[in-house]
Amino acid sequence: MAGDQKAKGKKEQVKGKAKEAVGRAVGNERMEAEGRMEQSKGDARQAKEKAKDTFKH
Repeated sequence: MAGDQKAKGKKEQVKGKAKEAVGRAVGNERMEAEGRMEQSKGDARQAKEKAKDTFKH
């Protein structure tokens, strides 16, 4: 389960970076903002899973 969540967080980060880059390239501020938001969600998910791992061990 934790591995799934870590992978999901990483996927959100990568997808967000790509969306932000495309938004910047085409001049779409909304897409850029959505990309940053997805990256933030991925970062938060990764941090939560790392904290869980820390308390497990």
